[in-house]
Amino acid sequence: MKSFFILCALFFLVHDSAMAYLDPGSGNLIIQSVVAIVAGAFIALRSYRYKIIDFFKKNKPHTTSCRVCEKKLESFISFGNQPIANGFLSPDQFSKEYFFELSVGFCNECKMAQLISQPDAKMMFHENYAFFSSTSKYMEQHFATVADKLSDKVLPKEDPFVLEIGSNDGIFLQNFKNKNIRHLGVEPSANVAKCAMEKGINTTTEFFDKELAAQIVSKNGTADLIFSANVICHIPNINSIYQGVKKLLSPKGYFVYEDPYLGDIIQKTSYDQIYDEHVFFFSALSVSNLAQRNGLELVDVEHIETHGGSMRYFIAHAGAQKVSQAVKKQIEFEKNIGLENLETYIKFSKNVENSKEKLFSLLKKLKLDGKRVVGYAATSKSTTVTNYCNITPDLVEFISDTTPLKQNKFSPGVHIPVKSPDQFKSQYPDYALLFGWNHAKEIMEKEQDFVSKGGKWIVYVPEVKVI
Repeated sequence: MKSFFILCALFFLVHDSAMAYLDPGSGNLIIQSVVAIVAGAFIALRSYRYKIIDFFKKNKPHTTSCRVCEKKLESFISFGNQPIANGFLSPDQFSKEYFFELSVGFCNECKMAQLISQPDAKMMFHENYAFFSSTSKYMEQHFATVADKLSDKVLPKEDPFVLEIGSNDGIFLQNFKNKNIRHLGVEPSANVAKCAMEKGINTTTEFFDKELAAQIVSKNGTADLIFSANVICHIPNINSIYQGVKKLLSPKGYFVYEDPYLGDIIQKTSYDQIYDEHVFFFSALSVSNLAQRNGLELVDVEHIETHGGSMRYFIAHAGAQKVSQAVKKQIEFEKNIGLENLETYIKFSKNVENSKEKLFSLLKKLKLDGKRVVGYAATSKSTTVTNYCNITPDLVEFISDTTPLKQNKFSPGVHIPVKSPDQFKSQYPDYALLFGWNHAKEIMEKEQDFVSKGGKWIVYVPEVKVI
């Protein structure tokens, strides 16, 4: 683009009298050059049209104000231009691929860490959404355990009603459906919602907000348990979610959700938890402030190991339930590790930069040594890592993934081929870059043959190393 404007400027700055001394051959050469420049500009504009259109949009998904309290956000890290993290694509879609700046800010007022820009929700969650929770047997067992635990802890004995926000393919709600407990899943992605419906799980294909909450109450009454897993952190209009919960929740009911925990992200330098879908990075401190702003109260917390470190939050109507000691201890812990101070996040950004340099250097060395490296698990998290660290197909041959919708496509941004596990097993690489590190235990148990034949794993959380 820059070359085009420079050449155009030089051309038009040439004085008319100078043109008079050109012979016909030179004149034809200049005309051909101008035609080539214009054609090149057309192609460039075509390639960049989505970025240009997005730049001039009046309602760009960009904010310098906190989505919770509207105070100023302090930016502390940028991952540069990033594509839609779960937007695995075919070659004919390369020229239309959407990019946005992935940067994170911190609010000193309510202590919420959050994305500064986020793509429109319909670009991320749609009828071709390529994530099905039930593909992981570990997560299926996890949700069965959670369902049993919450049934005992929070559900009343008579006619309980359970609602899930972001119910995916019904992996959690199936445990209530099987016990004939009234339930409803709210899932905006039509393809995964269809899977749930085929299992007989009551599901509505919509985005949850306070307006939908009012409709649900009028049809079903209030909910004794509102559950969500790895979803609330996706929703930018968070106050509307909490207001909807307040409207929908029964007087003694619980709103329980689990999301990647900010404390783990900071301490483990797990920066791949930062991508377009994750607009918020919660802590007990920020969730407590958020609940209080909306007439609710954080009454309990549980740290869990899923997704590389998550926190389960228990929210109730203000004053309806006793606040546990766990909440007070967790908030005190967070203050001790600096989650309420901007300086902590600035230090985190430096740690991220160091991790990037080490991973890229390792992959570059392995390439020079003639080693084959293949990625393992085409996750949304892998999109942040590959694009931020400049990991291209010359460094990682392909990514092995079990999701049929992703196979034979290419990773967002850097366009690494995605292939089935059969390709991985047919000729094991020397190294496998473990993008699905949060499922490391499950993956390594399944891929013992790879290691027995000399294969090695590359991990980058909490540090870059070969195992």
